Amino acid sequence: VSIMSVFNSSVLYPRFLLTGFPGLEAMYGLISVPICLVYIISITGNITILFIIQTEPSLHQPMYYFLSMLAMTDLGLSSTTLPTMLSVFWFHSREIPFNACLIQMYFIHVFSIIESAVLLAMAFDRFVAIREPLRYSTILTNGVIIGIGLAIAGRALTLVFPASFLLKRLQYRPINVLSYSFCLHQDLIKMTVSSRRISSIYGLMVVIFSMGLDSVLLLLSYMLILATVLSIASKSERVKALNTCISHICAVLTFYTPMIGLSMIRRYGQNASPIVHVLMANVYLLVPPLMNPIVYSVKTKQIRLRILKKFKKQKG
Repeated sequence: VSIMSVFNSSVLYPRFLLTGFPGLEAMYGLISVPICLVYIISITGNITILFIIQTEPSLHQPMYYFLSMLAMTDLGLSSTTLPTMLSVFWFHSREIPFNACLIQMYFIHVFSIIESAVLLAMAFDRFVAIREPLRYSTILTNGVIIGIGLAIAGRALTLVFPASFLLKRLQYRPINVLSYSFCLHQDLIKMTVSSRRISSIYGLMVVIFSMGLDSVLLLLSYMLILATVLSIASKSERVKALNTCISHICAVLTFYTPMIGLSMIRRYGQNASPIVHVLMANVYLLVPPLMNPIVYSVKTKQIRLRILKKFKKQKG
């Protein structure tokens, strides 16, 4: 009877267990060192970018406002995944309440969709800067930038919102072992014992109308940017115009390459080691917040100079 009551209670309240790197549990202490380093560098880098843009009046321009949005999104993404990853690697604490899992899943997907849209907005910003340099500040006014920011956040928040309720309605096994040390929609769906058709279709629609659409528009933006650059008469001006896009191209590649890699491994890599799947998922969520501040600090002259100036001031 007691076994049955335990079973019934876990059906009512299914248990969800997170997974670190299967088979490497003895090395979690060691594995947590680079993970913590990645988080520290990501959070410090993004806060530095925000601080430099906030305190430097010469950087109060559309391009840097969009960069601030990217830094805030990366901070959000890091903060959302950090607690559960550390609980698995530091304390070997794998269990996560279902509602906490749904909340984490919601914010991971919201911040991913926001990041995709901010990268698209930055491509639009570069297009306007290259195509209409004299009208740049009159086209991208503060009001327009605030409107774009609100539209980006609004789209992500509303698109992902129904997914949590659809998952909440489904039935799960008494004990569900998730594939990663954080909760993702596609992972939770695999755990269901009831029909997952509506949830799966909705998840696919969200991907198509967010990252799918954004990637097509990004490609279109760069085709227009290239056409505009090629129409510039002098070679030095062409190089200068393209140089302003390098940081952004790096950010786009940093975001989309791990995402494509993760979806390819999930689709075609059934025979791959579970560690490969976990590693790709970690790269997808940890690398963009780590790399974006580094790329923009190294490649964007204005930010690089301001950071060096602040350091020199502190040393002085």
